[in-house]
Amino acid sequence: MMDVRWWRRGGAGWLVRARARSLVAMLVLAIAGLVGASSSWARLVHIQRLAHAKHATSPRLAKAVKLAGLRVRGIDVSYYQGDIDWRAVRASGTTFAYIKATEGGDHLDSKFKRNWRAAKAAGVRRGAYHFYSLCRPVREQIAWFEANVPRDPEALPPALDMEWVPISKHCRARLSRAKIFADLKMFLASLERHYGKRPVIYATASFHRDVLEGALPRYPFWLRSVDGPPGKRYAFRQWHFWQYSAKGSLPGIRGNVDKNAFAGTPAQWARFASGT
Repeated sequence: MMDVRWWRRGGAGWLVRARARSLVAMLVLAIAGLVGASSSWARLVHIQRLAHAKHATSPRLAKAVKLAGLRVRGIDVSYYQGDIDWRAVRASGTTFAYIKATEGGDHLDSKFKRNWRAAKAAGVRRGAYHFYSLCRPVREQIAWFEANVPRDPEALPPALDMEWVPISKHCRARLSRAKIFADLKMFLASLERHYGKRPVIYATASFHRDVLEGALPRYPFWLRSVDGPPGKRYAFRQWHFWQYSAKGSLPGIRGNVDKNAFAGTPAQWARFASGT
């Protein structure tokens, strides 16, 4: 017979949670088998700890389990990261980096040239990104990016960072969807002609919802979602890159750095990086 006091003390809840944790642990181990022996044991241990933590939530578990299967990891950087030791970054297992190059129609990131050269020398596959301004003509921004980012057949496709910036000191504009969309398509087409690779679109959840949802399916998307997999908040958009942390740490970088994962296997990454 069931002990009613045990039930009221949360015994049944404990049993349900224990079974749920067991299922999560089995799922993690199954993923570990799929991704192969090169997966980080420390990462799997961390996932299992999350599965057993009292404060663990479904989004955190979903994020941990999803990341367990994504083996190609990278970062995105700008002058905020200061002088980066790119050899230490590469030695940590970092495969790729997106480096801020330009913003608007006249700003060049002060660390771009150094980062562009040093990342390549260290063996980190790198691409350049432009922070789009809704307050500058699109043709100015296209010309500025193309004038400052060299054509390099070994570089990753260029990326456009599209987001609302309500706290900006310089530009808080919110143009119509039709205007933004027309300018964005012009920018993307020009970059593809100039660099010979289809550009990547970086988007925050609010900008994607207001402007990009359901549009531009032929382009690779890079989505920011630090609380869990992009999923529902991006209307289940297929993505190539997931920015999963804004407070990562890495050897060779002082302070926080954004961390990203590629949505594919190492073989798929090799094809994407080569433009095939």
